Amino acid sequence: MSRMTLSDLNPAGKRVLVRVDFNVPLLEQPITDDTRIMAALPTIEHLLAKGACVILMSHLGRPKGKRAPELSLRPVAERLTEILGFEVQLAPDCVGPETEQMAKALDPGRVLLLENLRYHDAETNNDLEFAKQLAAMADIYVNDSFGTAHRAHASTAAVAEFLSQKATGFLVAKELKFLGQLMDNPKAPFVAILGGAKVSGKIEVIENLLPHVNTLLIGGAMMFTFWRALKWPTGGSLVEEDKISVAESVLTKAKAAGVKLVLPADCLVTDDLAAGEPGRYVDATAVKEGMIGVDIGEKSIKLFEEEIKTAKTVFWNGPLGVFEKENYALGTLSIAKAVAEISNSGGVSVVGGGDSVAAIRQMKLTNRITHVSTGGGASLRFLEGKSLPGIAALDS
Repeated sequence: MSRMTLSDLNPAGKRVLVRVDFNVPLLEQPITDDTRIMAALPTIEHLLAKGACVILMSHLGRPKGKRAPELSLRPVAERLTEILGFEVQLAPDCVGPETEQMAKALDPGRVLLLENLRYHDAETNNDLEFAKQLAAMADIYVNDSFGTAHRAHASTAAVAEFLSQKATGFLVAKELKFLGQLMDNPKAPFVAILGGAKVSGKIEVIENLLPHVNTLLIGGAMMFTFWRALKWPTGGSLVEEDKISVAESVLTKAKAAGVKLVLPADCLVTDDLAAGEPGRYVDATAVKEGMIGVDIGEKSIKLFEEEIKTAKTVFWNGPLGVFEKENYALGTLSIAKAVAEISNSGGVSVVGGGDSVAAIRQMKLTNRITHVSTGGGASLRFLEGKSLPGIAALDS
């Protein structure tokens, strides 16, 4: 399939409808993190420099089809105004006569931001008529929202049916490039680090990665399901009882594929997870009744660090422990630092997933990571080998 990129377009004097991901965190309206806005700037500024009339659309939160003033994109319009140095208009809605008139009157080199797409249920329902109304305001469609590319919504999928010129924005193109390299031509040794709570959310990713990786490091609460597959005790730790056989299968497949699958040799345990009190380290086979595993242990951190040091390619998704609690964050923060170090030896590092990215930012290591993915769910779906509706819609 052929797919156009932003560089293939001649948008001068044309109205370009751009799907961006401005689902930013708000605290009583002020934006607390504008990372997603900044990530969209290369595409926006390129279109402006080419003389396009730029119409931006995004969702924010989950208003469930109703107008929710606290989820208005007004703070985003105000932040964009500050960044771009001219007023970014906010439409009263994302569709309707007044919004259409504003789009029609938009001058080249200027920006209109549509109001929250999810004020309408038609957005998440991938409604064709709603998509047609969005498309009617523009000549060209650009998708630069990788974080929503795995969802078949009106602004990511159906809208592309109504515009003959459609392309990926710079952010989406970058995501596809680096994630694609993990599956097509990774520099060896390729080490993948998978954490998070549940095996069930990572099964297909693990199985799809096995033919490509040299080493697979398993952490987070899902490590306890693997421990149980090895008949090791897990105390009161989180275990997916119905996925123990799946973990057994993964262990068998990894061995057959010649992949070095590394499980933690110890863990940090506590007797009261809710209290968040400092825990204590115990070996993998010494977790007793009542103990709750909350992080990988000191031995495991060193073990993982040594494996990561050998890598030329690293992919990391998911925290290694209960990262949101300070006393249980050491494993995740240590691995964040180790992943950032491989750039010193010319390695490629790709990080995807909310808490993984949060750890990188907390440690101020973002600039030392080759690629920080903006779409946790989309990146996992891509690595599962599945089609992304928002990308497939651009193929022609």
